[in-house]
Formats: sequence, C-alpha cells, structure tokens
Amino acid sequence: MPRLAAFPKAFMQALCKDGTMTVSEWISLAAKLDIDGLEWYAGFLEMEDQKNWPRFKKEVEDHGKVIPMMCCSPDFTHPDAKFREKEIIKQKSWIDMTHALGGSYCRVLSGQRRPKLSVEEGVKLAADCIYECLPYAQERGITLILENHYKDDFWEYPEFAQKMDVFCKLVDSIDHPNFGVNYDPSNTYLAGEDPLELLYKVSNRVVTMHASDRYLKEGTIEDLRREEGGAAGYAKRLSHGEIGKGLNDYDAIFTELKRVGFDSWISIEDGVDGMEQLERSVAFLRKKISQYW
Repeated sequence: MPRLAAFPKAFMQALCKDGTMTVSEWISLAAKLDIDGLEWYAGFLEMEDQKNWPRFKKEVEDHGKVIPMMCCSPDFTHPDAKFREKEIIKQKSWIDMTHALGGSYCRVLSGQRRPKLSVEEGVKLAADCIYECLPYAQERGITLILENHYKDDFWEYPEFAQKMDVFCKLVDSIDHPNFGVNYDPSNTYLAGEDPLELLYKVSNRVVTMHASDRYLKEGTIEDLRREEGGAAGYAKRLSHGEIGKGLNDYDAIFTELKRVGFDSWISIEDGVDGMEQLERSVAFLRKKISQYW
C-alpha cells in the first residue's frame, strides 16, 4: 500500500529564506498529521550545516516517521560544460544528503528552457548529466526521480522538460534501475496539458508522486489552454487548493497507478491555507488509498 509524506509547501519562505521557522518546528507540526514520512528539501537553511543532518533524521524518527524523499533542483541544460559539472557535483551532494537522512529517492530535473536550446540538444545535455549521477546514486541505494516540473523558484526560465512530449523523450532516453518518474498531476495543468494523458504515457516508470490539487480562479480549462503567455499565464488562472476539491481526478489517477503495481511514496504538496487544510488533504488521500489498494 502506498505511504504518505508531506512537504512544507506553506512554509518554504520561512524555512529557506528568512529563517522564521526552524526545521524542528516543522517536524513537530508535521508529526501531528496522519502521515508516514516527511519529504525533505535540500534548501532548508539549517541543512547547510552537515552536523544537523543526523539530528533531523533522529527527530523525525523519534516521532515514528521517516524521510523518504529529497526535493532539489539541478540545472543540467546550461550550455557551459563547467557549469553543468558543478551542477553534477551539487546533485551528488544532495544524494549524500538523502542517504544521510535515510531516504531512498532524490529528485532530479532537466534544467531551464533557455532560448535557442533545441529539444534534441536539451534532452542530450540533461540525460548525460543524469547518467553521470546514476552510478553514485546506485552505490548509495538512492533512486533518482525526474519530476514533470514547472519552474524552480530561483530559475529565470521554466523547466526545459515541462511539456509532455519533451518530458517523455527525456524519460525514454534514460534506462537505469535507479531512475524513475516523480509524477505531479497539478504541474501538467501549468503546461496546459492533461495530467491523465501524461500518466498513461509514463505510469510504468512512476516510482513516487506529488499529490496536490489546483482549481481555476476564473474561466474554463479551454480558456486555460487557449491563453496566451505560456506557463506564466496559466499560473495566473490556477491556484493551489485542498486535495480532492480541484481539477485532478484522483479516482482515475489511482486506478492507473494501482494497475501498474505502484506501491511507493505519495508526498502531499498542500497546506498553503493552513494546517487544517493539510489535515483534510491527508484524510482525503488516506480514504482514496484504502479504496484502491
């Protein structure tokens, strides 16, 4: 049966920028939820000091939970080989971080969708860099998970592999036992695409999932797809919401994941409107998991 984790979506500024929340405070808050683990983020301010890594692992485990997944954002599509080499070094450090925390999954991304970068060149750059990291991950028992992402907070351009066809090309170009997909249905809407269509294309490669939901603040799905301005435009129409009350069809998603034998971690990216909202999202997912598994 899939296990549930939570990600501190509502507290990223506090944990990563201004330090107004400590990691221990987040652990204590999350410990009250009916979840099995906490998805970690490499950019928590306190993670800069490696001495904190075993302490946080113990704090989480003292609450009867684990840290299964690491969220980080390598940029592998930069034209400069020296830049890419630095990103590979960073990715390996995040793999070490995941390993130290007892995790099994560490995110990778493609990189930024820079102007003049062709699909073929971008896929090759990203795949080559991911392949450089895979033996290192394998030695530490870590699976690298490629997310159908929108855009890292600190990037100038959106994700190179944001669009379904590019994402699938990149996934298809990597064949390794320690590589899989982190499926995020909500991010597909930010690309103006259908999350179920993407899932049916990659379901046999999905090893983890981000659970969230989006709702339209105005207009219709058709308006969303016609809207000019690319992903920035889509984001204006869409807002994060309570899981089960937005656009995602969790019955269809879980039907497909069950069909392909998915039995791993689902991490909740929710709670932007408070912990009570996050509790309701956890309850919704618990009910759906018990219904389908």
